[in-house]
Amino acid sequence: MLTTWAVMPTCLPLVVRRCHTCGSERFRASGRFRVNAHHKLIDAWLLVLCTGCGQTAKLTLLERANVRSVPPGLLDRLHDNDLALTAELLQDPAVLRRNRVALDWRGAWRLDTGGSDHLGRAVIDVSVRFGARVPVRPVRLIAEGCGLSRAEVERLVTEGKVISAVRLESRLSGDFAFTRLR
Repeated sequence: MLTTWAVMPTCLPLVVRRCHTCGSERFRASGRFRVNAHHKLIDAWLLVLCTGCGQTAKLTLLERANVRSVPPGLLDRLHDNDLALTAELLQDPAVLRRNRVALDWRGAWRLDTGGSDHLGRAVIDVSVRFGARVPVRPVRLIAEGCGLSRAEVERLVTEGKVISAVRLESRLSGDFAFTRLR
């Protein structure tokens, strides 16, 4: 029987970027946008706040874009400071690359296993689904979901009792499946 686990975000991740004022390396998304128009051109930024001193920094979303090239729905969401749009843009690899930032997901996600009825079975087939692009080691998820230590899960992997088509030691942020044998 296939069991489905879900990795779900619980809050917005922190933005890893150095603060010019206090030297802190973490910013939190404020959920607010700044939009500036210059005749037919538009700029848009996501505002982030330093966790150390509260200084505001901007992550560039649009730069000198023609107003007609911006979808009206996106423009409305920017003006309304849509929190769902903040979450979408923080997970956009192009935005992260453009602003040379990374995300810190520590404490911003949880694993939902759907209960503990799978723990007593001899063979467990699990499909892990990600609700957001959270980079996490599958060994950690398996340990947390099965109530084992990471060292024990690594031992089970080397013994061939945990099988998967993906490398379980490296970080993943996409869906995968594994089988655990007793």
